[in-house]
Amino acid sequence: MNKFAYCAIVLALTAPAVFAETPEEKGLAIATETDHRDSGFGDSTNDSVLTLRNAQGEASDRDFSIKTLEVPGDGDKELGVFHKPADVKGTAVLTFSHGLQPDDQWIYLPELKRVKRISSVNKSGPFVGSEFAFEDIASWEVNKYKYRYLRDEVLEGNDCFVVENTPAYEYSGYAKQIEWVDKTIYQPRKIEFYDRKNTLLKTLTFSDYHQYLNQYWRAHKLDMVNHQNGKSTTLARSNYQFRTGLKDSHFSESALKNVQ
Repeated sequence: MNKFAYCAIVLALTAPAVFAETPEEKGLAIATETDHRDSGFGDSTNDSVLTLRNAQGEASDRDFSIKTLEVPGDGDKELGVFHKPADVKGTAVLTFSHGLQPDDQWIYLPELKRVKRISSVNKSGPFVGSEFAFEDIASWEVNKYKYRYLRDEVLEGNDCFVVENTPAYEYSGYAKQIEWVDKTIYQPRKIEFYDRKNTLLKTLTFSDYHQYLNQYWRAHKLDMVNHQNGKSTTLARSNYQFRTGLKDSHFSESALKNVQ
């Protein structure tokens, strides 16, 4: 056997071991790439409608607008302001997302004319009566979770990675999440949420994706179904605008009282 043939055989035998990727490493790599592709948008605004349905299918709407400010090296800042119906008009929720550090969240209640801080141990509570929890509306950050790649799977014609996300931060209402990440756009197509007893609690599906600034993908429709109480919530988003000049001063506790 000549020298070159011998070297080729050695490389073929050793390469898989050298470049082997554990499920945890692959899961983290997928999350890191997702974060990389969505970095640099600066700020954005959009109009949203929450449609709440009870177990009998009766529906009610809540209209609100959202402002988001990207914070390099930390989680995003987000301000949501409700416009109707009358019983929630003027209610505003301010979120400073973080990684392992607890998110900071405040809610302004116009009938009381006061700002209330949301406890870090109460993030699993429902967001304005919907099937979204307060922790669901905070921005996703890579180091909030530990990851494990499970498999590849085609979901409704979309080739996806399936990844298990385990919360690494305190006081999460979930034991784990199973996420289907689109291999083409690196955005979620579906997330299953498991409660602290490791029982399936909710499923969130993402659809009607649009691309902005030739890079950033946003789902215009999110459907959350609660399998334990029979309720569901649809979040419809529209009128996205990016790089509108938002600043830190637009995301302060004092600004909550002047968001009408």
